[in-house]
Amino acid sequence: MTAQTETAPDAPERSEDKVRRVLQRVIFPEDRDLDVLPLYVDYGASVGVPREDEEGGPQVTEVKVVDALSSEQHPENILDRHRLRVVADQRVSFATYFNAFAASYWRMWTVVDEVVLRVRVSGQATVIVYRSTADGRSQRVDSESSESGEGGGDFEFTLPLKPFGDGGWYWFDVWAGTDDAVLEEASWCADVPAERGRMGTATVGITVIRPDSAVPLLGQLAADKEVMAALDEVIVVDQGTKRVHDEPDAARIDDAMGGKLRVIEQGNIGGSGGFARSQYETVKAGTSTYVLLLDDDIVAEPESILRAITFGDLARRPTLVGGHMFSLYARSQLHSFGEQVARWRFWWGPAARVNPEHDLANRSLRATRWLHSRVDVDYNGWWMCLIPRVVLEEIGLGLPLFIKWDDAEYGLRAQAAGYPTVSMPGVAVWHVPWTDKNDALDWQAYYHQRNRTVAALLHSPYDYGGRVVRESFIHQVKHLLAMQYSTAELRLRALEDILSGPGHLHAQIGTKLPEVRAMRTEHSDAQTKPHADAFPRPRLLKPPKRGHDPSDPQSQLAQLKTATLGSIRQMFPIRDLAKRHPEARISARDARWWRLVALDSAIVSTTDGTAASWYRREPKEFQRLLRRTIRVHEQFALEWPRLAREYRAALPELTSMHGWESTFDAARPADDETAGEVAAEAEPSKPTSVTKTPVSDASEPADGLTAAPQVAEAPPPGASKESQ
Repeated sequence: MTAQTETAPDAPERSEDKVRRVLQRVIFPEDRDLDVLPLYVDYGASVGVPREDEEGGPQVTEVKVVDALSSEQHPENILDRHRLRVVADQRVSFATYFNAFAASYWRMWTVVDEVVLRVRVSGQATVIVYRSTADGRSQRVDSESSESGEGGGDFEFTLPLKPFGDGGWYWFDVWAGTDDAVLEEASWCADVPAERGRMGTATVGITVIRPDSAVPLLGQLAADKEVMAALDEVIVVDQGTKRVHDEPDAARIDDAMGGKLRVIEQGNIGGSGGFARSQYETVKAGTSTYVLLLDDDIVAEPESILRAITFGDLARRPTLVGGHMFSLYARSQLHSFGEQVARWRFWWGPAARVNPEHDLANRSLRATRWLHSRVDVDYNGWWMCLIPRVVLEEIGLGLPLFIKWDDAEYGLRAQAAGYPTVSMPGVAVWHVPWTDKNDALDWQAYYHQRNRTVAALLHSPYDYGGRVVRESFIHQVKHLLAMQYSTAELRLRALEDILSGPGHLHAQIGTKLPEVRAMRTEHSDAQTKPHADAFPRPRLLKPPKRGHDPSDPQSQLAQLKTATLGSIRQMFPIRDLAKRHPEARISARDARWWRLVALDSAIVSTTDGTAASWYRREPKEFQRLLRRTIRVHEQFALEWPRLAREYRAALPELTSMHGWESTFDAARPADDETAGEVAAEAEPSKPTSVTKTPVSDASEPADGLTAAPQVAEAPPPGASKESQ
């Protein structure tokens, strides 16, 4: 029952019309970081049956939960990237995020119908194979042992995928005997049709504003020879004021990549402009099977790239393969596992049954029931997303949205054309979490409002967009009641731009940001100072009586009452004392509309805690913006069907190679990132690896690139909730 385990992911083993491919290798963290070790190795020896509590949250009985800093974890036992020492009489489980096999995803989306687990150990050891059901119950499948004195052995288990229609994983444990044993290597393999025997290749596309965050990622890629072998090119679209080639390690990384690194300098046209440029270059070259979009400020698990490509190679139809997102601050915390767009509201959020911010150091895969049910998604964030080139050639490139919603819209567009998106377990990056931000209140409010509405016009199945217009009006009124006039102004301007027609998307992508920033600073709620003490001391003549502090109006009737009373207050002038002194100092988390509506002014800290601003009630501004709000939303309510037809008709041109070429050609390198201005080109220090050639001088795009008619850097659910 032995077999030679493959080590090269693209070296198939042939058998008649089938070849054997490695789907997923067992890996360990190179830096032996205790914070991420639970994602690779589980030292909890007990196998329990999980249950759910009364509220549906994950609970478990008789499962040993091991803290990430537990003394039972010994990072020194990681011998290298693929080898682990198992101490005598110790049991180690690979029922972990990166090393278990997500069987239900392979069964649903690929041509694979059975998987072969290959394990090589040295020393006396027992290998035990388990599976889980869709509801998270563990079942023992098989086991094999190396006899005492044999010095180890190779084990092979052939495991069917048929029982995994709705969910479930495979994994294995290794139990050492009286002496230490070593897991030398292990992999999950499959015999696949010969025509799918070779690994496809990818062009990596990274959009960069701050090169100091991107260079470490480039270093990660350059250091992994197997990953680099699967890449045709690494395209860095440099849109910042500081240049990638000026970073200290840039030359070394360029050399390590052996000519595969190409830096394209262009003006700041946002994440959508940078990612579309990588898509454009991939289609134009016609070489790579895929384009792999990566955020510039991530920490990658390089093996994820090989896994994503392999999954794409074996998918039943061209499929977008996305990676999950772990928190860069709490590295065992699974921040985003699957995304969907609620069509009636047309708002993104976690997929059904997903519990965001789940910490796998505190509750392992075996102890987390919801992780065993397959999660189907509408799109994957472009922090990591693999897109087949044939999909780009058929449905076009991303929309020119600058930031926000470009990934969600693309997933919906691909889905409508018959190309699914799979957010694949075991494929992930680490990224700064979005839960501590509320970018729906700053300059990005313009893009949230505009791009969500554009995406809804393109893809909402409802004649009038479902709740989109009604929710927009409600949130607009809340912002006005909360004295957030800058946010209200930007949201209105976004809707007015949409009414001007789809041509504004390309025309304004490189010029809108400075205009948005300038509009925002006209209002006091957007004028910040670095410390709350920089403002006058808060004074309130009559503080609320004890027990009468404002609370969240839970019912619709209570909300309506609070909003009505708040609107009536707008008819009265601001109190004289409130003009000279704020009435309260409020943290960002407490700055809700129903609390602010009772005040005439307040010092409110920014969400990131780095500054504060002085909100002041302005009755005339409130009335002016409210009149515009009513007029614009009435227009949307009446003209939605016409606008939807107009935007859907324009979609093929907006996302075409030709449509983007003019935008790229006009996007010269910027000399002022904040204002978004462009300047004359400077000669690059490494002309052989930095491209500034206008795209109109490039070769013609591939024939037949059209888009079928039909929301940096879109954040995951929770990234930018509307103010409550």
